[in-house]
Amino acid sequence: MGTSTIAGVVRATCSAIWLRLKASVLPDPTRQQWLDIAQGFLERAQFPNCIVALDGKHIRVKKPPNSRSEYYNYKQFFSVVLLALADTNYRFIIVDIGSYGSTADARIFRASRMGCWLQSNQLNVPHPANLPGSTGPPAPYVVVGDEGFAHSSQLMWPFPKRGLDAKRRTFNYRLSRARRFVECTFGIFSHKWRVFLSPIQLAPQNVNVVIKVCVVLHNYVRTYEATPDEDAQVESPPLKMARTIRRRTVPGEHSLFAFASTGEHMRCSVCPLYIIIEQTLTLYLTVSRHIPANQQHTLPPRPSHLLNSIHFRLIRNLQS
Repeated sequence: MGTSTIAGVVRATCSAIWLRLKASVLPDPTRQQWLDIAQGFLERAQFPNCIVALDGKHIRVKKPPNSRSEYYNYKQFFSVVLLALADTNYRFIIVDIGSYGSTADARIFRASRMGCWLQSNQLNVPHPANLPGSTGPPAPYVVVGDEGFAHSSQLMWPFPKRGLDAKRRTFNYRLSRARRFVECTFGIFSHKWRVFLSPIQLAPQNVNVVIKVCVVLHNYVRTYEATPDEDAQVESPPLKMARTIRRRTVPGEHSLFAFASTGEHMRCSVCPLYIIIEQTLTLYLTVSRHIPANQQHTLPPRPSHLLNSIHFRLIRNLQS
């Protein structure tokens, strides 16, 4: 068969897979499904009233003809953007595909259908509910994202990192734990479907078809064929702590940082490196502020030494 015939067969196959699987593995969420997802974030990230995590991923593409700089992103390669909402099972809930790589995630979100639906309350989001253990006013169900998105009553991002008190540091840590699920979803996605490990040599409209079919295949695998071992690799601790560290509980808070080391090494190639570093430094700085001076010798090394240690262990573990 000729090249054009094979290309037509591939496009038709991808379109057929998308049409066949979309309704079953990427359906429009119902109110009960949102509540189930929120329960997952509460159990696995200790972040209540969270329905999804939001982020974008740049999919590398070959420079389209006559495209100028529309597809050239701030990371200095050509791409289209996959903007996604993900749950705690590393599944995509809603996706927006095909925006120019030069466009900021926040601008894509505002112009996307998912952003418009969220702002106009068309996503069947549950009504506000009390936080666990709280007698205060009901809190809305929210989407969590990073600082690149605009803050609103439906979208939450971390407090600025300067001048944080203990409660705000705790909030940022928990929000980071919730947000990492979408980062890990992208990691699993790109490593499972290796077409994304190098620039895709297709026209932009065909790139969108490939991304769409990989999204539904990813959700199919996560729904019907995911194994506990895979989840354990994704969620394994970022580094081995030398000592047990405990922080004193701030009145009115859960003892979020009261933990004991597990003695396990991180062996995961899908969790982004900067998330591991960010969470480790957040943990270190929070713990160091709540340990008496006469017990400071129980702390890990200072951050600069800690980063070198993390880098060495990651390279050693991922190469073995």
